[in-house]
Amino acid sequence: MNGVRRQARAVAGPLLAPLAAAAPGASAVAVAAHLAGERLLAVGGSTAHGAAGLPAGPETRFAVGSVTKTYTALLLAELVAGGDVRYDDPIDRYLPPGAAPYRRIGGAPITLLHLATHTSGLPRLPPGLLRRALPRWFSNPYAQYGPGDLLAALAHTRPFAAPGTRVRYSNFGVGLLGMLLARAAGEPFGGYERVLAARVLTPLGLLRTGGDGAAAEDATGYWHGRARPPWRIPGLAGAGALHAGADELLRYLEALLYPGRAAGAGPLATALAEVARPRLVVRPGEDRIALVWNARQRPGHVLCFHSGGTRGSTAFVGFSPERRVALVAVANSAPALNGAFIRRAYLLLRELAGGTTRFGAPSPIG
Repeated sequence: MNGVRRQARAVAGPLLAPLAAAAPGASAVAVAAHLAGERLLAVGGSTAHGAAGLPAGPETRFAVGSVTKTYTALLLAELVAGGDVRYDDPIDRYLPPGAAPYRRIGGAPITLLHLATHTSGLPRLPPGLLRRALPRWFSNPYAQYGPGDLLAALAHTRPFAAPGTRVRYSNFGVGLLGMLLARAAGEPFGGYERVLAARVLTPLGLLRTGGDGAAAEDATGYWHGRARPPWRIPGLAGAGALHAGADELLRYLEALLYPGRAAGAGPLATALAEVARPRLVVRPGEDRIALVWNARQRPGHVLCFHSGGTRGSTAFVGFSPERRVALVAVANSAPALNGAFIRRAYLLLRELAGGTTRFGAPSPIG
């Protein structure tokens, strides 16, 4: 790809300033974009406030929170393309005896596709998780909640609706999906990150993308000005465990834009093309859901996007397959209540895909 990479510790492109302004409290903000073969990476700040911080760069990793779910969706599509699972497989097939949730007699089972489209009927979080998380609510609330805890909660869960009948966002559902895919690929329920690395990350060359942030160059997360430890989420890894830098996040989106170029002709290439295909309509004429991805119809093209947040990070990724446009935006501060960072990032993606914003000359950071 004959693009241009502008790495900006001292220099940032024009896309960075509005995002930085929408992330108060962050010590580092990064934006990466692809537009018609040209690439831009712009990073400002340092990995932490004060003397402990290192200059942030394109490889500085941020916790991406629920953006992890899009990787889980790609893993599902890859396992389907490889013949390991089917979208309509009931989840009971991969669960130990006694772990399946309540199902009405004669009712339809929850399938893998239901988990990937937020139509499983499972609640947002496993029953009992919040109560257990409260003692660590402002630091690492899910660190002590493992795969066994999730399976125990699942066995006592009564879905709020029949599978496939209602859309309701569920960390529980996609976290469970990650565990089931690990099991289907021959790993224990806690092996999600190993399977993801083997089937998706390593083949795409995303070697620095992975689980709990621990490296010195990882960005420290901030919540109301306070440093937060890397968020550990072993029981819901498929819903929010990943850390990645702006460079690899952009390369991930570029693989979705150019599946054959990124992955040849095997199951992963099929999965990259399949994952963004809309599966159901949420709002007639505009909003749809693909595999995890939100898919919004715009004049002449579709915008696929997802956001994520933890106690110390905010992330947004999106792309338009028809326009060959992609955008990454990450900051090491918790999401604001007004959602300003995510909203600004979405508007930038929309403007790039609509042709109203172009890459411009770099400008200095003040």
